Amino acid sequence: MLITFVVLYLLGTLALGVWAGTRVKNTSDFAIAGRSLPLIMVVTTTFATWFGAETVMGIPAKFVQGGLNAIVEDPFGAGTCLILVGVFFAAKLYRMNLLTIGDFYRKRFGKGIEVFCSVAIILSYLGWVAAQITALGLVFNVLTGGAMSVNMGMLVGTLAVLIYVVVGGFLAVAWTDFIQMIVLVVGLTIIAIYSATLAGGADKVLALATSGDLWRLWPEPSFKDIAFFIAAAVTMMLGSIPQQDVFQRVMSAKDAPTARQGAVIGGASYILFAFVPMFIVAAAVVVMGQQAMELAKGDYQRLLPTFVLEKMPLVMQILFFGALLSAIKSTSSATLLAPSTSFVENILKNLRPGMSDRQQLFATRWTIVVFAALVLTYAMMMKGTSIYELVSGAYQVTLVGAFVPLVFGLYWKRATSQGAIFSVAAGITVWVTSFPQIMGWGEEFPGQLAGLLAAVLGMVVGSLLPQWLENRHDGVHTLDSPHGHHGA
Repeated sequence: MLITFVVLYLLGTLALGVWAGTRVKNTSDFAIAGRSLPLIMVVTTTFATWFGAETVMGIPAKFVQGGLNAIVEDPFGAGTCLILVGVFFAAKLYRMNLLTIGDFYRKRFGKGIEVFCSVAIILSYLGWVAAQITALGLVFNVLTGGAMSVNMGMLVGTLAVLIYVVVGGFLAVAWTDFIQMIVLVVGLTIIAIYSATLAGGADKVLALATSGDLWRLWPEPSFKDIAFFIAAAVTMMLGSIPQQDVFQRVMSAKDAPTARQGAVIGGASYILFAFVPMFIVAAAVVVMGQQAMELAKGDYQRLLPTFVLEKMPLVMQILFFGALLSAIKSTSSATLLAPSTSFVENILKNLRPGMSDRQQLFATRWTIVVFAALVLTYAMMMKGTSIYELVSGAYQVTLVGAFVPLVFGLYWKRATSQGAIFSVAAGITVWVTSFPQIMGWGEEFPGQLAGLLAAVLGMVVGSLLPQWLENRHDGVHTLDSPHGHHGA
């Protein structure tokens, strides 16, 4: 019965996506919904992109083990990212009328930086989409009681998402997100209320959080702990700002104020609603006791599905799996579309100038298929890596490579292409040397934070040094001229 409902729900969202596909006329419709979405759709699609597998299955298990301190990266960093995008970036970028975030790098710093930052952005999606696909495999495996293997589940899940993204593009994503968010919010809210009843009242769940010191957010007051705390916070908070999926949501709004408000409301809602799955998992610990804590330590991604399947009636199971699939599908659809659009617009068009709009649309659809196949392979190879780690690793590359050129390009008039090249080179180099396989100093100081600082330094030095040398050179020339003193 449960599987029948899940299959029907999957088919329903597929049909909606295909219907949206009939309205796609050109690349702009496909990539940014023709810049036409109202505020409510911008909010739901922004919220939906962030609310993925890790929010339902990853964050709560980390919260139960380490409290708020263990989840500073997501939801706090991730939600704050959207608020920052709304306040500082949305209106400025919206007015530039771009198709991708890579277009900004080309306009401001030239083709080299466009290609390099686009590659960094595209690579960062591998981990994120792999996390969603891993979760889909896990859900189908749990749902069928192990009859469908995790790998088979990954394949089925990928196909279910791929079809409506390839047909309908961002229009399909926006419409399915809208429906899926309603299912998600209603489903998880009802389950949270039911979980509280199972646990003997919400006060019992909150008492568990208080007695386990789970409300503690700040780290120990040592240099190392503070450095790693800040690094965890900024990884998603700043590393997700130069991301194509965030940019797509901003650009799909019908005007600049809608773009700004949509991102801020979406980010704030995400932080607040992320507490709902945390509450459900804390209730699971009250109800299941030691068994829940062991699942949280060993195979934490199964904790919530197991709790729902073992302790709740069929109606709640249908609601939960509907909500969970909504969360995963909305995130994976966005993250398949974004890198494919970036690849065609910022890399393929440089290799094949003069493509018509129809050729570009065709190329984007094929790129989505190829990217999905790559991610599926990567997810199968990375089996055993936790969903939370796959996601947080994804953002470090854009934090050290693409964030600084975006901020300085928008807000510092003296930033130059040379500064951007220095910034990207310094940021990536310092970050890579922190890897355990290379120099391995990342155990003592977080590599992504060192990379970010190096990127800022690279931007300032690379932009100002040539200007300073030129001025000095001009000064020397003036002094050497026959009218030396007068000229000087």
